[in-house]
Amino acid sequence: MAIALSPALASERMFASRTNWRLDPNRFARAVEEHRRRGRPLLDLTNSNPTSCGFHYPAERLFAAMSNRRALQYEPESKGLLSARQAIADYYCGRPGFFCGEAPVDPERIVITSSTSEAYHYVFRLLCEVGDEILVPAPSYPLFEYLADLADVRLAPYPLLYDQGWHVDFAGLKAALTTRSKAVVVVHPNNPTGSFVKTEEAQKLAEICASHELATIADEVFLDYADEAHPQATFAFRPSVLTFTLSGLSKICLLPQLKVGWIVVSGPERLANTAVNRLEVIGDTYLSPSTPTQLALPEMMNLRAPLQTQMCQRLSSNLRFLDDVFRKGGVVTRLKREGGWYAVLQVPATRSDEDLAIAILESHDVLVHPGHFFDFPRDGFLIVSLIVGETEFQNGVRGLQSFFSAS
Repeated sequence: MAIALSPALASERMFASRTNWRLDPNRFARAVEEHRRRGRPLLDLTNSNPTSCGFHYPAERLFAAMSNRRALQYEPESKGLLSARQAIADYYCGRPGFFCGEAPVDPERIVITSSTSEAYHYVFRLLCEVGDEILVPAPSYPLFEYLADLADVRLAPYPLLYDQGWHVDFAGLKAALTTRSKAVVVVHPNNPTGSFVKTEEAQKLAEICASHELATIADEVFLDYADEAHPQATFAFRPSVLTFTLSGLSKICLLPQLKVGWIVVSGPERLANTAVNRLEVIGDTYLSPSTPTQLALPEMMNLRAPLQTQMCQRLSSNLRFLDDVFRKGGVVTRLKREGGWYAVLQVPATRSDEDLAIAILESHDVLVHPGHFFDFPRDGFLIVSLIVGETEFQNGVRGLQSFFSAS
């Protein structure tokens, strides 16, 4: 006799468990939606989309670069067009490495993807069997959970600790290792803490990875945005441990809509060659980067300097204003950072970060990220974007000051 399933049960059986995410909006998301529905003014200090923050783009040169007639001819390359890979390799020229100083990046060790998120997916699928584990820093990107679910891997957080600056907790990292561990992710600089991996930390991480046969995945999308004037070291020249260095145009050129990311493979010759060969097959399976954007990539990279100058001026101006407001005393402390696009504010943990962010929104029309969004281990943290237009940023910060002064 046939057994009839309830519609709800039949629906659950239809879909894979890896996509069984909680999709209903949380209280914070509902509060933001209601705020907008009511037509209330909004000072959005969470905006991280550079194309909506008032930067000036060289439109004619960008359009000209995207109008290359060679785009009419489809010439698929599993690792990406050589001209684009050479432009990426040139980007690393003159940069210091952690262990070997400046060294050339071989274009044949580069694989182009349609985004840094896709680059993560390629590397996770390359390294991991179902149920294997990837160590990720906490606090850090909320995106990691979804990337791991889609690749059928588990995340094992390791702590970043704050003591006059952020540091890797190596005792916590070692405690997170298991027999299923396959790689350690570093975000350099971290999002949202803005902390770079220090030379001694990179050395210790290399020793741990070598002794446990782990790869390193280095996310360097914010590498160009250091508070100090001198360039930061990259993981792309790393000779001793299999390393995948990820970046893309989204942050380097302030062009997230072009959807170009990449993987630079470095490490011991045999392992690196095997990794590149296998990534090439993955790339050939999807062929996701578009020909027009790859043809335009060399010109995009040529245009990055004036765009990054605008961004660095914005970051500096907004950070200076933030510090001027809150260094006058009070209950809000801006935690030390070294780069990136965000600032972390430590505030009294009198309620959950979500409740606090909702209260700020409802009383002062200011939108900030609660710390738990970035996997902070406890309440008492708010995150603000430093790339917001200066007038909106200043008005939003004044709103925060007013809120905490009245609390």
